[in-house]
Amino acid sequence: MSTQEIANQLVELCRQGKDSQAVEELYHDQVKSVEIQGWPKEVVNGIDNIRKKHEEFQASVEEIHQNEVSDPLVAGNHFCCTMKLDVTFKGTGRVQMEELCLYEVKDGKVIKEQFFYSLPPN
Repeated sequence: MSTQEIANQLVELCRQGKDSQAVEELYHDQVKSVEIQGWPKEVVNGIDNIRKKHEEFQASVEEIHQNEVSDPLVAGNHFCCTMKLDVTFKGTGRVQMEELCLYEVKDGKVIKEQFFYSLPPN
């Protein structure tokens, strides 16, 4: 698959709330995930650890009120999109999140994902 095809498919699956399916179908075994500095699990390596990260996130969610994903912007073997999420987390309450998601593709699979966002004020 081309970078554009992967980008389109990942965005569509995320819009449908099928993030785990995106990981299974589109991610490389050696994928790397990078969150903002200081965040728990700031860097996660390997498909099994990415699966676990996604499972832990899903388990922390009480309800998703809104999920928006922009169309992807592709340049070479990279693409990005924005994601907006209005979510209630178990035990911590409702938050609105907005992030820039950057992906790198290698051998027809996502080899790296990196997220940029600001934490809500305390």
